[in-house]
This record gives sequence, structure tokens and C-alpha cells, in this order.
Amino acid sequence: MVWRAVWRRPGQVARIGAWSVLEALPAFLIGHAVARAIEDGFAAGSVGTGLGWLAALGGAWVVAALAARQVVLAVAAVAEPFRDDLLTRVVEGAVREGQDSSAVARAGMQVELARDAFAAVVTTVRGFAFTAGGVLLGMLTLAPGALVLVLPPFAAGLGLFLMSLPLLARRQRAFLIADEELAAAMAVTAGGLRDIVACGDEDRVADRLAGRVEAQAAAARALARVTAVRTAALGVGGWLPVVLVLAGTPWLASGGAGAGVIVGMLAYLTQSLVPALNGLVHGLGVSGVRLVATLSRIVAGAPPEPPAAPRARPAGAEVTLRGVTFAYGPHSEPVVDRLDLRVPEGDHLAVVGPSGAGKSTLAALMAGVLRPGAGEVTIGGVPAHAADQSARVLIPQEAYVFRGTLRENLTYLSDGADPGPAVAALGAEWLVERIGGYGALVEPKALSAGERQLVALVRAYLSPARLIILDEASCHLDPAAEARVEDAFTRRGGTLVVVAHRLTSALRARRILLMDGSRTTVGSHEELIRRSPLYADLAGHWQPETVP
Repeated sequence: MVWRAVWRRPGQVARIGAWSVLEALPAFLIGHAVARAIEDGFAAGSVGTGLGWLAALGGAWVVAALAARQVVLAVAAVAEPFRDDLLTRVVEGAVREGQDSSAVARAGMQVELARDAFAAVVTTVRGFAFTAGGVLLGMLTLAPGALVLVLPPFAAGLGLFLMSLPLLARRQRAFLIADEELAAAMAVTAGGLRDIVACGDEDRVADRLAGRVEAQAAAARALARVTAVRTAALGVGGWLPVVLVLAGTPWLASGGAGAGVIVGMLAYLTQSLVPALNGLVHGLGVSGVRLVATLSRIVAGAPPEPPAAPRARPAGAEVTLRGVTFAYGPHSEPVVDRLDLRVPEGDHLAVVGPSGAGKSTLAALMAGVLRPGAGEVTIGGVPAHAADQSARVLIPQEAYVFRGTLRENLTYLSDGADPGPAVAALGAEWLVERIGGYGALVEPKALSAGERQLVALVRAYLSPARLIILDEASCHLDPAAEARVEDAFTRRGGTLVVVAHRLTSALRARRILLMDGSRTTVGSHEELIRRSPLYADLAGHWQPETVP
């Protein structure tokens, strides 16, 4: 999963590599600059030469700082799609399993942790690779013989650390599980303190919690023991080469290495190689292990993706629900319960009911966004979830507008159609003028909620869909603008389903569906006034001035 996320953006990987070369410039130059500043400059009595070499090293650090900023931006361009993929997987799994919002929120936090850890791992591994490469190349060109003292312990320390990573990942995952189990047990206990005291069950509950605490502490101790390997790896791979170079100074001097070269070699080790290895050890040891542990939790918690259903073009825009039941969880009360409903092609249906009655759920079921736990929803004889996406459009209350030109926002469901007739039909000319024309860039945050809704409504009007579902999609418009929108969609043809926000929406519809928990009633406004006390009550609470 991680490799796919990195290599699917080869352009960004190349960008990361190019800027990393510049960022690693000081790692290559530091030893040469120090050696030449001493031997050709200060030791030879040429202060200007010595300062010149040090100034060159300072300039390399400036270049490296500028390159580091570009590396961060390039890594972000790789990490954000990785986060989006994980979040999509989590949300799709939650929808299929009917998980509640708290489970989705917890999974979302895990995704954020995975994204941050992924970015840290990419940054750390890249930094180590280029820095170590620069140091080794610098040593090779400054004092090749010193590599005999540096490479063996460096390779041994690096190998020791890499071999410890699988065990470290397992211990980290065990610690995370123990920590979560303790937190869950504490939460349950805190919620039942009154009952625990009333039943005199304090000792038993305390013993059970003590067991959780001990399990979490044992997992922490086991993790700490493995973590100690990181310190040993850093000592062997980073600091032992420093000791060996110091101890081998007479041998290096006998081979022609002067004091400047020895100091330059120590600069390579202490200022570049040791910090790079330290960054790798702590970066992979913390962020890398956290990434593996978090991804394993996400993958293990996500149900397998079902095979993609083939999309079919419906024969028409008739919507049929047969025995449809839907609940947001295995133990939740059904929001829609054994509903039978037929919306003929060309019908105009308004859906009304108290808050929480399931109106938005019904709209999502009709559109195929949600799949019923029992029963069947079809569009033109095709299961709603398998219907071609161009067959229907669902506009929710919070309309989606993206950063792009106004024309792109209006026409991306209609393959570049002329937006003018739709804009005129829905009365949106003033909005086009206010934004600055069809070619003007749209900033979603700069639009009001009503303006975003109007953009989405024009987009739906332009689409080829014969089924339009408006889930309070005009609630932020004034009553006159809402009336014009709904009249335009009625004249447009096809099937129109409106989750009503105002009484006028219900009055304009040919039929009205009243939802009240598991009970539903269908009829005209006059019929429902006579047959349903709930509808009469709802109609009485709507503002009279909105009724034409």
C-alpha cells in the first residue's frame, strides 16, 4: 500500500529526488570545506582562503534550506492522495457495515495518524539516503582509506536497527491494542459508576481494571526493551566510527592525511552521518512503526470490498421500493421500515415529515448512495446502486462546489453543455454576473450557502439525468427563488423527488409522502390534511406567508 502510494506519482518522486540532491549538498561539502579551510587557508596563513571555504559551506546551507521547503511541498503532494485513499476505504467500509458516526470518527483519526506517519517516513528515509550518499561520496573523494574505519560499524549499526523493526512493529501494535482496551474499559466503568457503587461491586470492577492496567504496562515494558535496540544501533553505526577515526589518526597520517583532512572526516561523521542515522533510527522507529501498526488496524478493521457491480442504463426514471428496510447499525431501530412505494416516471413527489423521520435516508436510498438492509430499490427496473450514474442526480442540503471556473462547476455533469438556458430557467443570471462570468474562478468559501445551492441546481438541471432528487437542496434560497427552481425542474421533465423544506414545496408537488418513523402515508395535500393529524400539525406550523 505504501509503495503504491509513493510510486503512483512518479513526477512528484522525481521532484523529491531533485530537491533532495540540493538539500544534501552540505553533507557532501562539509568535510572538504573544513579540510581546505584549515590546510589551504588558516594553517597556510591565508585567512581569506579559509573564510572563503567556510562561506561556500554557508551558501550550501542556504541552498539546502530552500530545497528543504520544496521537499516538504512535494512530500505533501504524495501524502495527501494517500490519506484520501485511506479515508475513502474507511468511509466505504463504514457505510457497508452501517457503523455509527463515532466509529467513523475514530477511524478518521487513525487515517490522520497514518498520513502524518507516512509523510514522516518518506521524509526520513529520503533524508537519510541522500545525506548518507553525500557523506560517503565526500569521504571517498577526501580520504578513501578512512572508509575502512567507517563503513563496517556503520553497516553493522544500520543492519541491527533494520532487523529490529519487525519485532518493534509487533510490540508497538500490541501496545496500541492494550492502550485502546484500557481506555474502553475505563470509559465503560466511568459511565456505570453509580450502578457499580449501588451494587457494591467496586472490588470486582477494580480488579478487572487493574488487570487491564497491568496488561497495558506489560506491553509498554516489552516495547521499551525493543526500543533500547535503537540506542545500541545508533552507538554502533554512528559513534563507533568517530572513535575509530580518532584512534586511527596515526595510521591515516602515515598515509598522507593532514590535520585538516582528519578534522574534515570528523565533521562528516559528527555533523552529517550521525544526525542522519539518528533521524532514521528515531523516524522509522517511531513514525515507521506507527505507520505499520495504524495501517494494520485500518486494513484489519475494513471489511473486504465487494466486487463492483456492473452499471446499467435504466429503461426509464420510475422509482420503485419494495419492502425496503434500512438501519444505521445492526442494533439500531430501522429508519425506513418495510416501505413500499412507486414513483412513476414524470411524477413530482414531495417528501415531508418531522426531523429525524428518515427523509434524507430515503433520498439516499432512491439515489443508490445507500443500499437497503432488506428489500429492493430500482430505477427504471435497475437496482439503484447499479444504475448508471448519469441516470440520476442527488443534490443534498450542503451543495458541493469545487475550486474551478464557474463553467466547469456548472457543466461537469453535462459534458460541456451551454449553461445559458439552464441559468435563465433557474434565475441564476445575477449569480453569473456577480461571480464575473462563466470563465471566472470560483472560490467555494467565497459563496454563500444559497449561492452554492444555486450552482449545484443549475448543474443538476444541465445533466442528462431523468431522475432528480433534491434533499432540501433549495433551503437556503428565498421562497420566490425556491419556487422558480422547482417550477423549472417540473417543466424540465423526468421524475422529480423533493425533500420539502417549506409547505410551498409540498403544495407544488403532485403527490406528498409523509414519513413518521415506520409509518408512511401518500396522498395530495388535501387528502393528507383530512387523513393525517401529523400532517395537519406540520402544515399548521409552517409559516402562512410562504403559502402562495
